[in-house]
Amino acid sequence: MKYRLNPPFENIFKDFLLHIQKYFQKKSISIHKARNELKIIPFNNIQTVVKAFSIPNILNKIAYTFFKDSKAKKSFDYSLKLSDFTPAPIGYIEFFKNGLLDESYFVSEEFVYDFTIREPLLEKDFPDRESIFKAFAKFTLTLHNAGVFHKDYSPGNILIKKEDDNYTFKIVDVNRMRFFTLSCDERAKNFSKLWASKEALTAITTEYSKEYGVCEDFTQKALHYSLQNKKIKNFKKRLKGEEIDW
Repeated sequence: MKYRLNPPFENIFKDFLLHIQKYFQKKSISIHKARNELKIIPFNNIQTVVKAFSIPNILNKIAYTFFKDSKAKKSFDYSLKLSDFTPAPIGYIEFFKNGLLDESYFVSEEFVYDFTIREPLLEKDFPDRESIFKAFAKFTLTLHNAGVFHKDYSPGNILIKKEDDNYTFKIVDVNRMRFFTLSCDERAKNFSKLWASKEALTAITTEYSKEYGVCEDFTQKALHYSLQNKKIKNFKKRLKGEEIDW
């Protein structure tokens, strides 16, 4: 096995991480189960979120063992780098079988959120929707100004907690990130996976543009990339015989 712990959690969570398979199997309720599986597991009075990554196919086993970092390691490393933007990372661990990567887990402290950005995007009468959009625009600008491009900046990966009259945002599923100085086009393109309506995306990007202030036609660029993404996704849905969604 290979593992690493965030120093503030090292003494508390070493045994937990080393025996994560036992703790994960023992806890039967998943909060998400698809290709990967997430469970909330309490340990030493701390609520953790444990993400078990799917066992890779043979080609990816070789790649993750010898040529590139596993998704669990990238999730941990990027969360450390993005500590202001993500739930607190605790550690990751990889288990090897026949010399190749098999199971892998990433553990973070639970961020107790009230909703994701999906709800205000979809519900026109969502409480304080305009203020949420403004706060989200400023959060995204801060993220971009820090040189962060989340490659899956989609509604379910943006968590929001209301504290008095303020909103705190955290991003998750951070194993697919890029770090560079973003151009105007790249900033606009990063909104495309929100699958937002024209009205909602206009409200968000108009606020973003006010704060950013150096990019012409920013909202039109964002709308263009959003429509482009929807067309691609809906084309794939048509090929599968699925119902399209605008």
